[in-house]
Amino acid sequence: MLARPPISLQARALRLLSQREHSRAELARKLTPHAADDDELARVLDLVAARQLQSDTRFAQSVIHRRQAQFGRRRIAFELSRHGLDAAQTQTALAGLGVSEKERALRVWRKRFNGPPASLEEKAKHYRFLAQRGFDSDIISWVLAAANSPSPD
Repeated sequence: MLARPPISLQARALRLLSQREHSRAELARKLTPHAADDDELARVLDLVAARQLQSDTRFAQSVIHRRQAQFGRRRIAFELSRHGLDAAQTQTALAGLGVSEKERALRVWRKRFNGPPASLEEKAKHYRFLAQRGFDSDIISWVLAAANSPSPD
């Protein structure tokens, strides 16, 4: 049986990028165990970026597109920072959120709950639900107040 030749670092990078978008930091973390040295890793990362196969901006837009229906700005910003994007890149990417935070929070809340909270315990449950999804307290308060008003639907 013939042995397979080792997979090049560039081929590994292309395989990872063909599956989904990756941030530069995430791609570096995944390729580090397979790199001969830091220079080879930097060369491959620069190559895929120069060919526009990897882009932190595109990665951020991909995360926002996938997460905006479920999560608030804080949760999305945390996920982006966890993937190695700096604060400036994160703020730039979040500026492009299409729907307002209030509207998104209200959609998330309506999808989960049938109506306004009936007790303080339920209100706390609703509050925690939205807070865990990364919505700010003023947005959560607005949603819970809007829940008690008649729905325009």
